[in-house]
Amino acid sequence: MLVVLCLGDASAQYNKRYIAWASRNMLAEDNYKDAIEILNVLLRSDKESYEAYFLRGYAKLGLGDLLGAKSDLTKALDINEVYTEAYHYRGIVAAELGNYEDAVRDLSSAIDLRPDIVGSYYSRGVTHLRNKQWVKALVDFDMVLRHTDKDAQTHINRGIAHLGLRDTLSAHECFDKAIRTNRDYTEGYNQKAMLLMSEGKDEEALEMYNMAIKCDSTYIQPLFNRAIVYCNLERYKEAIEDYERVLELDPYITGAHFNLAITHSERGNYSEALANYDKVIEHAPENVKAYYNRAGVLMRMDRDLEALSDYSKAIELYPDFANAYLQRAIVKDKLRDKVGAGRDRAIAERKIAEYEARLEEDPEGLTLYADTSKHFNLLVSFESRLAERKLTEESAESATLRKMYRWALGAPESSESHHYYNALVEECPVGSDPRITFSNEPTELPEEEVAKINEEFSAKAYESVESLFRWGISQLTMRQYTSSLGILTEALRLDPTNAMLYLNRAVARAEMIDFISSVGFTERITLEDNMTQRAHTKRTYNYDEAIADLTMAAELAPDVAYIYYNRANLYALSGRMPEAYDDYTRALTLAPYLAEAYFNRGLVQLLMKDTQKGAMDLSKAGELGIKEAYGILKRYQKN
Repeated sequence: MLVVLCLGDASAQYNKRYIAWASRNMLAEDNYKDAIEILNVLLRSDKESYEAYFLRGYAKLGLGDLLGAKSDLTKALDINEVYTEAYHYRGIVAAELGNYEDAVRDLSSAIDLRPDIVGSYYSRGVTHLRNKQWVKALVDFDMVLRHTDKDAQTHINRGIAHLGLRDTLSAHECFDKAIRTNRDYTEGYNQKAMLLMSEGKDEEALEMYNMAIKCDSTYIQPLFNRAIVYCNLERYKEAIEDYERVLELDPYITGAHFNLAITHSERGNYSEALANYDKVIEHAPENVKAYYNRAGVLMRMDRDLEALSDYSKAIELYPDFANAYLQRAIVKDKLRDKVGAGRDRAIAERKIAEYEARLEEDPEGLTLYADTSKHFNLLVSFESRLAERKLTEESAESATLRKMYRWALGAPESSESHHYYNALVEECPVGSDPRITFSNEPTELPEEEVAKINEEFSAKAYESVESLFRWGISQLTMRQYTSSLGILTEALRLDPTNAMLYLNRAVARAEMIDFISSVGFTERITLEDNMTQRAHTKRTYNYDEAIADLTMAAELAPDVAYIYYNRANLYALSGRMPEAYDDYTRALTLAPYLAEAYFNRGLVQLLMKDTQKGAMDLSKAGELGIKEAYGILKRYQKN
């Protein structure tokens, strides 16, 4: 027996070492998702494995899950307080979250433990750079260069720090050193070019941009900025070619469309200008500049009614925009609306008077009124918000709640959650038919197969309560909601203590409401960029009856997590967020690995403005297999 025990222990140790080795290999290949899954296995058997927490934190960092990474790296340090790598990466995470003091503290701890590791000095220097601590950044970058002066990016970072100190001469020297250190590194040329461009040295900047693009023809920033230089030099044809190349590489660089529109407009190519302003407005519908400039192009094309609409939109977005009132007055004159034109001019004169008065009172505080007298026909820089790439991951569609669980015909087992045992669910008689599954996934059976099974169930429907239940399930699968409700109600009349019947009837009621409401309008729990709940129109239906069914099910079977999960969904869809949060929490108390409950509770907390806790729940959902959670985290964890 002793030999067996020893061998068993050795085998366990061997497996742990193997898992750690395998996960490191996955991380080396940027296979973060699979690494997390295998590390979850290790941590379930060994909750004191600081290396596993560290590796999982590293993987979450790779997926952009900063709060999840911070949590795991902290656990690693709680177990092993002298784990240098954990301090280093937790510092990086803190810097990414904008917590610069915490980042410096962690990176300093890593340096204290291992002063020979250059990477910690570099990361601390970058953190100081982000926090505009220019001198401290220079000290750290100088330490890096003591170990090696062959790192071009460190020279570039020193140049940026010198620019922060307004020492352009030293910045030039640093960028020159970066170029000499690595003549194939495009960023050295790019930074040098931007500095020359800021000094008005367009010809020299052009030469540097040419070198940067020669090193990397797919690097968007030098292409974008070279186009601006070409415009400054009135070489419009080459500018247009560069902007078009930028858009080939990334069609969501809205600033390229904006600058293209201006360039085409300057050359009298009004159709091309209009097409590009249309693209700007498509991607940035709140951009007042685009409406104002497009209106000017439309006026030149004698499309006065459309120009009027665009000037009105610009005024709606920016009511203090005096020039928009003046231009709209011109359009109204052309349309023979003399009264409207006079009214617009009067408003513009009042706005300009307010602007001039403010200018006399506070010459430095120009930002509020500056745009009332300034034409918007200026090229935007690459750093402008207009030039930012549209978020594509998880922004084309709003995040929605994970679906409710129910007995379903032809649905696969739910793949995202770890299955947990509950006798009532496992031993439910309808589950003895292999075609029926307890799931929150849609059916995979073709319609003809569903109809065939429904016909079979209907023929035997009144043999027993279970037979009625099966028929109700098949009717629900066919979206025969009224029929399904009637059948399940009849089954409950015969067996009023069946919690699973109440659960499925609640789902039937909810799905019927969803279907009817989707015909005329929609209202769902969604996450928009401003973290608001979206409601297109007032709902005329409610989930009270479905909630009542689930409340009865909970009274009959208080230990079934799925009942609370379903009821939480309906509370959330009804706008009752605190009750939804409480029910998701009850579900997770009973089923700690119910991924969908973490995901949905995370969305609810984001809507309740509890961003940190919501992000932690989404992090857990991602860890348990819901990939969509990571995309949402990237958008909201810094709010």
